[in-house]
Amino acid sequence: MQTLGIKTSSSSPSPQGGDERPEQGPGRDLLPLLAGAALAVAGAGAALASAGTDSPLRAPLALFFLLAAPGASVAVALRGLEPFGRTVASLAAAVAVNLLVAQGMLAVHRWSLRGGIVAVAALSCLVLLLALLRRLRGRTASRRAS
Repeated sequence: MQTLGIKTSSSSPSPQGGDERPEQGPGRDLLPLLAGAALAVAGAGAALASAGTDSPLRAPLALFFLLAAPGASVAVALRGLEPFGRTVASLAAAVAVNLLVAQGMLAVHRWSLRGGIVAVAALSCLVLLLALLRRLRGRTASRRAS
């Protein structure tokens, strides 16, 4: 499924005139700020879990990392979907990745928190890398065609 473009109505302000365009609203810079905060929280969770510190924040921050890292990488790979569908699919993929990592670690009798964090991070980086390579390959193919 792909997202369809939305046509703007004729009553919206034109780019040449008007009071304020939608791109210039105060909430425009909120998404990158929230993404940076989520990255910092996830990084702190991975660091606390890997270091083995005895902190009350270790469990919730590590859980946030375990859901956010694979979820974000899958969300980047599914950028053509609508936002709600992409959110649901990325959360489901994050849970699936965590379950598969846990099952694999239990099957080989190598269960550890640090190993799980590293395995989830490695799989998330792999999915993100594959999505970015696919996007770059699409750009070079379109440049060759034009």
